[in-house]
Amino acid sequence: MSQSDKPSAPVLFVSHGGGPLPLLGDPGHQQMVDCFAELKAALPQPKAILVISAHWEAPVATVTRSAAPGLIYDYSGFPEAAYHLKYPAPGAPELADQVYDLLQTHGLEVQADEQRGFDHGLFVPLLMLYPDANIPCLQLSLLKNLDPQQHIALGQAIRSLREQNVMILGSGFTFHNLPEFFSAGSETAKQKNEAFENWLIDTLSNAELAEAEREQQLLNWEQAPHARYSHPREEHLLPLHVCFGCAGRAADKVFTMQVLGKQASCYLWQ
Repeated sequence: MSQSDKPSAPVLFVSHGGGPLPLLGDPGHQQMVDCFAELKAALPQPKAILVISAHWEAPVATVTRSAAPGLIYDYSGFPEAAYHLKYPAPGAPELADQVYDLLQTHGLEVQADEQRGFDHGLFVPLLMLYPDANIPCLQLSLLKNLDPQQHIALGQAIRSLREQNVMILGSGFTFHNLPEFFSAGSETAKQKNEAFENWLIDTLSNAELAEAEREQQLLNWEQAPHARYSHPREEHLLPLHVCFGCAGRAADKVFTMQVLGKQASCYLWQ
């Protein structure tokens, strides 16, 4: 099989919604549930899934190595059912070792975590996309420094995993100003939300952009319209930087939706 004929698993960034609410019938997440059903139909069955979740930061890049990870219910104040969700997917310790080696080879500091389970940035979207929980999964942390260049570099370092049919899933949110989800909303707020979304959609999907220019725009994301309104803190955006680093080009498909009254988006590289 030639290099060009090798199967290449997708890279996917999802806006994962408000905690477990997409799984609990919340009406503010109906568009997201519908969007994920469309996504599910478009996705192949990968050999494994490597998830970069907004809900795990570490001083250095850290990869989960447990063979049978439990779940971390890293949210509070939800109905009791939210704490009984199950996603018994196996871990992938051998793949974790490979991720460790790839990051080291690319000059990145890395650690392995033998104990950590799956946070809701993994199990909430995967319960919708791969509900059978029969695909080995593992997580790669964000970096506490929240440096966009270093997160793009993380994606570049793991790019070759796609050729082994390992899917890369970035799990965050393209809008993450929590107080604004609970505000009455206004036309000004709507315009700010949509201005940043429009910038992000164009940056990630405009095939006429040179890749160096696309990368530069993502590195300088704070200069985008109303960037800090949309992301007072950028941990929910940076999984998208990892995805771009892994894909290295414009997204093939963009999925837009309203989540809790705010516009959000997902990006697929096939």
